[in-house]
Amino acid sequence: MIKDFKRRWQMGKVRPGDGSRLKPFRWWQLLSRCLFHIRLIDQTGTPHLYAVDVHHMTDAKSKSDHDAGKGTAPAALYRDGVQIARSNVPTILTVPGGTIQVATSGFGVKRMHYIPDDTGAERMLHPDPRSQEGRRAKFADRHPALSRGVGLVSLVVLLIALSLSILQGVESITAIPPVAEHIGTFNSPVSLPAGANIAMILAAFLAGYERATRLRHHWLIDSAAT
Repeated sequence: MIKDFKRRWQMGKVRPGDGSRLKPFRWWQLLSRCLFHIRLIDQTGTPHLYAVDVHHMTDAKSKSDHDAGKGTAPAALYRDGVQIARSNVPTILTVPGGTIQVATSGFGVKRMHYIPDDTGAERMLHPDPRSQEGRRAKFADRHPALSRGVGLVSLVVLLIALSLSILQGVESITAIPPVAEHIGTFNSPVSLPAGANIAMILAAFLAGYERATRLRHHWLIDSAAT
């Protein structure tokens, strides 16, 4: 029931597109934009190239703004280069044979998957080769072993950062007088100097960013990067 309500809510945010043309991806948009593509066949058997354009630094728009085509939409769906739908995120976009689920995190896109109506296997859309996700995918294709190593390092860094955050959080909570009176205090066994703490924060941020370029996201693990 909750899942169905969430689905209807996300689909209800989608508004008709303004018919504008899809702009090419530029290198200076690496941190502010994501672009993904998928080729689908409509009911007449005609193939079309669909694209989902996501702008991270764009505020959510009202329905009236979307209907009037005002400003840049947080997410927009294009068919053969023409905008046919726009929406705030997260959202679910209807396409031939299924839907495209779009969701973002503080670092980028965490979900960009085509879900077929026939309950077949979902698949991720192809990132534009000029985008950060496309560049990361190209790196993985050319250097698979090194790519897996980088991904593992990112995961380990976030797990360490999460563990340190939990220890520091428990220490801070038990330092509150009413809490200390009832359960006592807790002293973290790990105490980092200021420089090391800053380095850990920076490393966690970079690790979260690296995972976002692969559309990897876990609500708890990746919280250590924010």
